[in-house]
Amino acid sequence: MPEIHADIVAQVILLAREAEDSGDSTARAELSSFIEGMNEDDALMLVALAWVGRESFAPEEWEEALQTAREEARVPTADYLAGIPQLSGYLEDGLEAMGISASDAEDDLM
Repeated sequence: MPEIHADIVAQVILLAREAEDSGDSTARAELSSFIEGMNEDDALMLVALAWVGRESFAPEEWEEALQTAREEARVPTADYLAGIPQLSGYLEDGLEAMGISASDAEDDLM
């Protein structure tokens, strides 16, 4: 089982939701900036988690998803993630698929 930092994912979910809902470039820049400040492993974990959330990989294929994210990184991870439509939903679904309550993690931040 991966070490998923639910609080970090929850912060990204909240930032992504704000960017999606507002369509504001400032909100998207804040999302990108937050992701850019993460270490590479955590940022790639977000990519893999989004892929699990959109059902490109099953939760049992976590290591494969993470390895694929590492191998296929062609653009900055923050740009890739900020460009995914419905990122917040994919991350929420990914957490839930991995057995982690997205709403609990988000509530902890508020």
